[in-house]
Amino acid sequence: MKSFLISVSHFRSQSFLLFKGSVLISLFINAISYGHASEAVVVSESVQQDQVLKSEESQSGQQDSALKGYAFSPQTVIDLAKKLAQSPMQPVEKAPKALIDMDYSMYRKINFQQNQAVWGNTPTKFSVQLFAPGFLFKDLVTIDVVENGRAFPLNVSADSFTTPNQEISELISQVGKYAGLRLHYPINRADHNDEFVVFQGASYFRAVSKGQSYGLSARGLAVNVAQPKGEEFPMFKQFWIERPSSSQDAIVVHALLDSKSVAGAYRFGIYPGKPTRIDVKATLFPRVDLKHVGIAPLTSMFMHNSSLDASDFPDYRPAVHDSDGLQILTGKEEMIWRPLNNPNTLQVSAFSDDYPKGFGLIQRHRNFEDYQDLEANYHTRPSAWIKPLNDWGQGHVELVEIPSDSETNDNIVAFWQPKEGFKKDQSYTYQYLMTWSNNTPVSMDLPRIVRSAKGVKLFTDSPEVVIDFNKMPDVSVEDLTVDASISQGKILEALIVKNPHNNGVRVYVTFDPQDADLAELRVQLKQDEVAIAPTWLYRWMKE
Repeated sequence: MKSFLISVSHFRSQSFLLFKGSVLISLFINAISYGHASEAVVVSESVQQDQVLKSEESQSGQQDSALKGYAFSPQTVIDLAKKLAQSPMQPVEKAPKALIDMDYSMYRKINFQQNQAVWGNTPTKFSVQLFAPGFLFKDLVTIDVVENGRAFPLNVSADSFTTPNQEISELISQVGKYAGLRLHYPINRADHNDEFVVFQGASYFRAVSKGQSYGLSARGLAVNVAQPKGEEFPMFKQFWIERPSSSQDAIVVHALLDSKSVAGAYRFGIYPGKPTRIDVKATLFPRVDLKHVGIAPLTSMFMHNSSLDASDFPDYRPAVHDSDGLQILTGKEEMIWRPLNNPNTLQVSAFSDDYPKGFGLIQRHRNFEDYQDLEANYHTRPSAWIKPLNDWGQGHVELVEIPSDSETNDNIVAFWQPKEGFKKDQSYTYQYLMTWSNNTPVSMDLPRIVRSAKGVKLFTDSPEVVIDFNKMPDVSVEDLTVDASISQGKILEALIVKNPHNNGVRVYVTFDPQDADLAELRVQLKQDEVAIAPTWLYRWMKE
């Protein structure tokens, strides 16, 4: 695997920062009441009940049409996306100004009525709750349910939400659309319907597994991330939710994606549990030639840790991050571990590969003591691993690290970028499995990098890095070698010692960066000239 770098020194964090998902969604987890096992039904054994499909302003003929629904299959969404791409993107429908102008304290008082939850009190194990438009969530989305091959709209009524006042209720009812959806399923205990997946805002979605709390987010597609002309944010403008049978432990959601440069059809096969998995199929139709397009993008936050990137401000917490490393499994079966940074300038790294086997943003440290945060619970944040299920060809995994001084900002982005980008009037299909686990869900029994740190070698002024590998209890250090290299400067020394505290070894690498402002370090642990642990990559930057 080859890596190359781009350092952009004059773009500050506000140029590219994504508003942190924890402000948009995670705060709602603590502030808004969610549906539980006592939810009542809106769509029951027949979705043709009046309370689901009624439209107060419809004529009787329109009501009959809504009750009958329309034929639906996955091809329906693909055909819609293909048709969209044949003409310029139309402006997105927006919520009324009175809803957009609400502050957070007002918006948080708008709660979906749990007795309106879709499939909330039926034999189906899943239920669906919806988000009202307003505050930051100004884009309107359409949501339909699918039963027996027919789709039916979920319309908004005055009873759909509890609101601070009648005026807001009437506005939401008049709008007749939503800002997103959340799925519920008893992932932690049988008598409690937990929220475990949220789709809200542009093409963002997030998920948790058993025992986890929300952290990093995923997106349907990334376009022009960290490019000088500005990022484009595709959005899911319509959803279709297939009703599972009472015996099913999975649910299918379809989404229609639209953006200035591309339209797309998405199918999400969602499997809640330990861990939660999402099987994604994306069929994309570019409106223009696209050079900078990101497949399976992940968005996270990294502020600091106590070993490689210390906080610039006093902080009682030793670490603050939703993810601490990028992991890659290359097409040649090389496992890569790249610790994350919160840099002073925008950093873009690309890791070239052919036919990748997987990549993800990983939250490796799982103990409270690693973070000492009683509110954020960073030790329970999920990792997300992307496993391609079809041929992704040539390209690179791109990592974007954005300067940030607030943990409410997402400043880490990772995605796969095809080598040739997209060509107008062609279609592209990508299939992948997302696993929201506590760690990388591959090679669990093999050695891993569990900690890395930097400092200065004792009695010298030479910088030094320390890398800890675990799961090597019987290895003899005399049988190991270190293959260490640096893109600028030179390696001075590489040393291996046993580490009985984690049944592994510790590697010390001392180097001289000479006059370089930044340098790429690569460290590989070998036995008989064969790599026996993940390759450690790191971008060293002069402080």
